[in-house]
Amino acid sequence: MERVSKKVLYEGKWVRMEEITYLGKENELLKWESIERTNTTSTVIIISKLVPSNRYIFIKQYRPAVDKYVIGFPAGLVENESLFESAVRELKEETGYNGRIKSVGPELYANPALVTDRVRVIKMEIDENLEENKNPKQQLEEAEDIQVIALHKDEVREFLLREQAKGTAVAIAPWYVFYGLHED
Repeated sequence: MERVSKKVLYEGKWVRMEEITYLGKENELLKWESIERTNTTSTVIIISKLVPSNRYIFIKQYRPAVDKYVIGFPAGLVENESLFESAVRELKEETGYNGRIKSVGPELYANPALVTDRVRVIKMEIDENLEENKNPKQQLEEAEDIQVIALHKDEVREFLLREQAKGTAVAIAPWYVFYGLHED
């Protein structure tokens, strides 16, 4: 299977929709539609833990595409800076915290059937004893509405289920990071 061509069907400020023509298993021409960001296809998801309390940081943010608040991890785009700079910046902007990178995961695709975004999961540690982290101040854009939530690992499952029951959406990352495919 191999891509033959692609054609832009729509392009807006942030995304473009493309029609892809590709050869199928039997060398037949097939069509597929995909979405790509116009500014970058590289994103970061930040799993951060407060130390010494060992609480994990989540955010609750309104997402117009689903018309709901969504519980997820701090995340953002990698544009005109390094992956590491983007992760530190996004954590600071969305939560107010300054963190230290502990590890970086491999390049992943969140929804390759539809979008071209590449995702890197970055684990960060936030030292609660540092003066700069005692009273964190978010640096949100005008269009952002983000609530910061800190939970111990044993509180996450019930919190996510309770929020979902109230109509809040739950992003895939928090559930799979803490619960994966296995049942308790």
